[in-house]
Amino acid sequence: MNDRTFDRPVFVKRGEFMVEEIECLADAFEFLQEWPKNRRGPIFDTAFRACQRAYDGQVPISVAREAFAGFARSAKILEDVSAAMPWMTAPKTGRGGVTA
Repeated sequence: MNDRTFDRPVFVKRGEFMVEEIECLADAFEFLQEWPKNRRGPIFDTAFRACQRAYDGQVPISVAREAFAGFARSAKILEDVSAAMPWMTAPKTGRGGVTA
């Protein structure tokens, strides 16, 4: 793990059925730069500044991760992956591994 990788990724919704994994500063910057300008605000600005400061070594990478996660939460795009999807936890039976 390099010094610009988050200790654990942040998962964000991109569209109705797509989830994106943000695992480092580069991913966070790319996501933030693509965020629509008309949806940016003070929380977006805080997350972006925190990522810049972490990149410059002024704050720990964990500060940038938490700021980005806070932005995602406020934008209602933070995905909770702690609740495993049923297909990930279904009992394996037979050769196919999926119950019929």
